[in-house]
Amino acid sequence: MKKIMMGCLSAVAALIALASCSQDYTNYSGPSHIMFSDTLYQYAVQETNEVFNVPVSATEKADFDRTFAVEVVPKQSNAVEGRHYRILNNTVTIKAGEMVGNVQVQGIYENIGKTDSLGFTLKLVVPEKYNWTDLYKDYTHVVMQKSCPFDIHNFSGWCVVTSTFYSQYLNNVTNRLIKTEVVEGEENTVLLKDVYYKGYDLKLKFNTKNPLEPKVEMDDQIAGETGEAFGTI
Repeated sequence: MKKIMMGCLSAVAALIALASCSQDYTNYSGPSHIMFSDTLYQYAVQETNEVFNVPVSATEKADFDRTFAVEVVPKQSNAVEGRHYRILNNTVTIKAGEMVGNVQVQGIYENIGKTDSLGFTLKLVVPEKYNWTDLYKDYTHVVMQKSCPFDIHNFSGWCVVTSTFYSQYLNNVTNRLIKTEVVEGEENTVLLKDVYYKGYDLKLKFNTKNPLEPKVEMDDQIAGETGEAFGTI
């Protein structure tokens, strides 16, 4: 009897689990629409002139290829096609059985200044039945920013460091002049010498995966006892 009860409880638990899983998914059952996946994109233009994709999405799959024209809206663009960028395909194709296609764009690195903020607007040319303009627009804006090659040696030498630690624990000190050096054998890593006090060094590693969102990684640090650092209790 005990085994039967345990079996029944297991079956009920399994049914509850299946029911909860089925509630996590919502299937779209409306009309078929075509739109840009977002209304704004930001891309880094690098020295290698890499191609970047501007995605176009469909709300439903189809059993045939769907191809649509794409055009630039000059009045909403300050980047010049052919000078600052190239559109490699003036049409976008969403292949049969798929829901995303890409407009391929290539920035022209040498013609973009370091401080330039250049962009252009793309518009989809689709039949009216595919438009969903009451919720989503048929255009998107692309912003390009020049991204110079990363060189870890640009971060070695003398530098000025600021820290809240200084203002809290060092009287009348807001920053320190210290020296940094590249750590050999460790990728994109520099060593900050004497950051808080003489003999206290700190490693910083640069994460360069996303040129538009550069990050610095640092291990957890222990500054040391007060007496060790400043000779006080």
